[in-house]
Amino acid sequence: MQKLTERQKAVLDYIVESIHDRGYPPTLREIGNHLGIKSTNGVNDHLRALERKGYLTREDMKSRTLRPTPDILKAQSSPPRGLEPYDDDMMIEIPILGRVAAGLPIEAIEHHTDTVRIDRMLVGGRGEIFGLRVAGDSMIEAGIHDGDYVFVKKQLEAPRGTIVVCLVGEEATCKYYYPEKGHIRLEPANAQMAPILIPRTDWRETQILGVVVGVFRKV
Repeated sequence: MQKLTERQKAVLDYIVESIHDRGYPPTLREIGNHLGIKSTNGVNDHLRALERKGYLTREDMKSRTLRPTPDILKAQSSPPRGLEPYDDDMMIEIPILGRVAAGLPIEAIEHHTDTVRIDRMLVGGRGEIFGLRVAGDSMIEAGIHDGDYVFVKKQLEAPRGTIVVCLVGEEATCKYYYPEKGHIRLEPANAQMAPILIPRTDWRETQILGVVVGVFRKV
């Protein structure tokens, strides 16, 4: 395989790191911000070079479908968690439980509506995973659109700045999670929308339902 430039290697390393840590690849904007590349065109130039040299695959030019090629994974003595070469044992069944708001909170549908079977690497390895259909466009700048399905790892805690599904009253919403001194800030990824602020005194530990670890879109 062709040798990588230092910048191309940095892009590839960041993609692998993102999938390892979060369960899904970074957006073009996230790659640019992380590496100091000012334009998405500049990021795309590096991604196209990685594809051309056989280090990366991508479907329909979408950043959320970025994945190191099998040859790259096999060449690693210890592939990162969630990036192991394909194995049928890595396939899992994920229940689709209903829908979640990416906008104003809406009532989550609790009953089981469907099941999908996917490679475990797409949702970051082990853990109890469930799926929800997105309604609304408050997370579009994070690559999550109306009608998409988000895969959620069930847990009661979340690191600051991660995308979570949480309860606001009796309703569920999908937002960035920022615990702050006097309140919890649920931040949309849409410059046209305001955050939801919940006073600390009104926040309960059980309000976080899980962390978003993957996104699926039908085309």
